[in-house]
Amino acid sequence: MVNTHRLVDDFVALCRINSPPKQEAEIIAAVLARLRRLGLEVQQDEAGKQIGGNGNNVIARLPANVRNAPSIFFSAHFDTVEPNPEVQVIIEDDLIRTDGSSILGADNKAGLAPLLEAIECIVENNLPHGEIWLLLSVAEEIGLLGAKHLPLQEVNATMGFVLDTGPPVGHVVVGAPTHDHLTVRVVGRSAHAGAAPEQGISAIVAASRAIARMRLGRIDEETTANIGSFHGGQATNVVCPEVEIRAEARSHNTEKLETQLAHMIACFREEAEAMGAQVEVVTSRHYEAYRLPEDAPVVQIARASALALGLPYEAKLAGGGSDANVYNAKGIPTVVLSTGMDKVHTHDECCRISDLEKTARWVLEIVRQVALG
Repeated sequence: MVNTHRLVDDFVALCRINSPPKQEAEIIAAVLARLRRLGLEVQQDEAGKQIGGNGNNVIARLPANVRNAPSIFFSAHFDTVEPNPEVQVIIEDDLIRTDGSSILGADNKAGLAPLLEAIECIVENNLPHGEIWLLLSVAEEIGLLGAKHLPLQEVNATMGFVLDTGPPVGHVVVGAPTHDHLTVRVVGRSAHAGAAPEQGISAIVAASRAIARMRLGRIDEETTANIGSFHGGQATNVVCPEVEIRAEARSHNTEKLETQLAHMIACFREEAEAMGAQVEVVTSRHYEAYRLPEDAPVVQIARASALALGLPYEAKLAGGGSDANVYNAKGIPTVVLSTGMDKVHTHDECCRISDLEKTARWVLEIVRQVALG
């Protein structure tokens, strides 16, 4: 039923559309045209205006042709982690990749293309289905911004499936951590490094001492922390008066996350105070954790559908977030389905044609299982 030739052509065409965060207008236009041709009810929100982008989230609805089936949604995102305006797509047997000069864009077009193919199959074959919503978001790669601004209260769905993790197809993400950002400004005092270094207070030294005593990396099986960037200084002959550090911590356990953040902040404050420096700290929450039990209906449907197709089902926890974090936080139980996107966020990114097919078939099987009730 899945038209492999059409699916591959669509995937490659989507990959050739340059769509970095906040610059998704071209790919949105292409997808909108297809959804309208298939007869879906389509609307856009105002996310672009709210986040400073040129495109909005797309909300599409395919009305049910089966009574009393649960209403569900599928989701993917339009944007890629970086621009690829001159991407060179190479197909070698089952593998689709680039020439190594850019990303492919399989994240998340290896989710988007099979989803569109599945919807096309449903419409052209008049397959039984309940109400299906498509939530296609912008600016996912820079903080789930599109999903955070999506008017989910307008979506009548009882559960959701986000196509946005890597192979093997058949794995399901049932939990992801809370992710907090930390921006720290350490302020010391400048002085001439040769003539009067003792009159200065080095922000670099204060911050470095703090970082050196921090627990970082893998804290435990649920918690991680990282110093991501360190900026400051003017010249070698000036005692550095100010630095800015950006860091993060993640955990599946909120109490552990708060403990880790408090530890990191205390290290900065204590080492700065010991040297006479000042510290300014700003924390922000990137997204909230979720964890769904094995007996949750959305997990059971994902599992039954994978096993019906002979896919290697496995429920797992993720170390990073996705739009599913937002949807779960807003009250709709949502899992993440694995797709064929591999080696993402690198110029070795690739995808297998067989995995594109498996993903499309998985979506179709989920729709079938939901229609059966």
